[in-house]
Parts: sequence; structure tokens; C-alpha cells
Amino acid sequence: MPDAEDVRRIALSLPDTTEKIAWSMPTFRVAGKMFATLPEDETSIAVRCPKEERDELVLAEPGKFWIADHEAQFAWVRARLDALEGEGELRDILADSWRQAAPTRLLEAYPRLGLPAGE
Repeated sequence: MPDAEDVRRIALSLPDTTEKIAWSMPTFRVAGKMFATLPEDETSIAVRCPKEERDELVLAEPGKFWIADHEAQFAWVRARLDALEGEGELRDILADSWRQAAPTRLLEAYPRLGLPAGE
């Protein structure tokens, strides 16, 4: 089961990523733009996710994903770390969120990062 240290290690391994405390919690940013947070007691992560996909995730796996009330109007979803299927799934989630926040120059420099296998 991944934990907060795994989130930190994986997030910081992504290109041009930094960690910054904001709202009393760790946040992870690519080129200054936030793509993940470790809210509350660090047992979950909040990541960028298009609203349509987010709603599908929550319906398909409500034990793993949910939408925090204060984030409902934004394209973010929460994932329970203890419900993830291991570091591979955590890495995929973080990399996908990183892609959504990364500037074009980084997407061009790392064209495969965060894409599902086979694309």
C-alpha cells in the first residue's frame, strides 16, 4: 500500500517538480503549477482530473475515489492511498495529473510520460 512518502518520492521524480507547503499541507507543482496535494492526515491525494473522467472514476470505484465538497467545482479528484493497487497505480495517477499541469515545453520534452501504455 502506497503512503505519503511514496507520493512525495514519485511526485518529486517527475520533471521540474517541486514541493511547497500551502494551506498547511504538502503540494506538488510542475513549473510552479499545482498538480497534487497530500491533504489532511496524508492518507489520500488530490490530483487534477477532467470533470467528466472524475465523475466516471467516482462512480466506478467509490471506495478509491471521491470528490471533496470544496473541490466539486474544480477538475480535481481525491484517491485513498490504502485503496490503490500499489506504486504503479500511484505513479500512473501522479503522472497523469502532472501532464495536465505541465507546460508545453515539458510535454514536448517528455512526450510519453503519463500516457497509458500503447498510446
